[in-house]
Amino acid sequence: MTALDNSAGSPSATDGSGTLTAGSAPGWRTSLGAYIALTKPRIIELLLVTTIPVMFLAQRGIPDLWLIVATLTGGYLSAGAANTFNMVYDRDIDAKMGRTSNRPLVTGVVSVRAAMIFGIALTVISTVWFAVFVNVISAALSLLAILLYAVGYTILLKRHTTQNIVWGGLAGCMPSLIGWSAVTGTVGWPAVILFLVIFWWTPPHYWPLSMAFKEDYATAEVPMLPVEKDAPHVARQIVLYSWAMVITSLALIPVAPMGWIYAVVAVLSGGLFLVEAHRLQRVARRGGSRGEQKPMRLFHYSISYVTLLFLAVAIDPLLFFSLGL
Repeated sequence: MTALDNSAGSPSATDGSGTLTAGSAPGWRTSLGAYIALTKPRIIELLLVTTIPVMFLAQRGIPDLWLIVATLTGGYLSAGAANTFNMVYDRDIDAKMGRTSNRPLVTGVVSVRAAMIFGIALTVISTVWFAVFVNVISAALSLLAILLYAVGYTILLKRHTTQNIVWGGLAGCMPSLIGWSAVTGTVGWPAVILFLVIFWWTPPHYWPLSMAFKEDYATAEVPMLPVEKDAPHVARQIVLYSWAMVITSLALIPVAPMGWIYAVVAVLSGGLFLVEAHRLQRVARRGGSRGEQKPMRLFHYSISYVTLLFLAVAIDPLLFFSLGL
């Protein structure tokens, strides 16, 4: 691990590759884009997908529009803070990995000091925002999510254990609890089940990506499971977590309770997930190359799976309770 410092200095302009050149400052568009990049908006899209549907489920219909907007705004600011701290701490390993070498703290478009101020500001603003416009419980859960990701995952786990994304993934589960608490002011069992669905989902979502970029992680000395273990072992773990995820998703049916729309989507999308996970395991067992394994196929489907499942979480109560079907 490396201590935080201000070695990046003041940002200057960039050359053709996106790296700063000495003596000139970036334009406002470059700076704005860099600060947006610090929040990792693509990851936040996925986090928000798991927030709104839970609000529909908690409301058993359509929640107040302002409450949705307030919750999503606070969620973006909160996740953006966590992601910013992650980029600050990981700037050394980001520089060694091809897919992360263009991040703002690597190129120097944003200095370490500026990024830290930005992250702290987002933390304070998101917490206050939730407390004022949503409720105190949601504010506390939001702050906990930042700490889990920025400290628990980034500092304590990522560089020290192959289980980094398993327990570090707890931060990514928090939107389910936040969405429920925003509507009800409490944390109910349906929200806990959806929390666990995302918990089990995270390893079979992220390990295929780690398999595809194994050399990047090895170069950066990040002990991802595919770096430390062979493909058959990783694939076996993916299958186990996938089964846990699908079984947990079905537990929502009696607990929520859910209707036939969610049940059908959960069974079909979950079944396809298991088919893909077992396909990856079969190819890995027979010693197939990474090209034959196609781990990114499962990675991309995992995004579709969670989107479909949580869409059903929203639609099912909307039709069955609001329309009386």
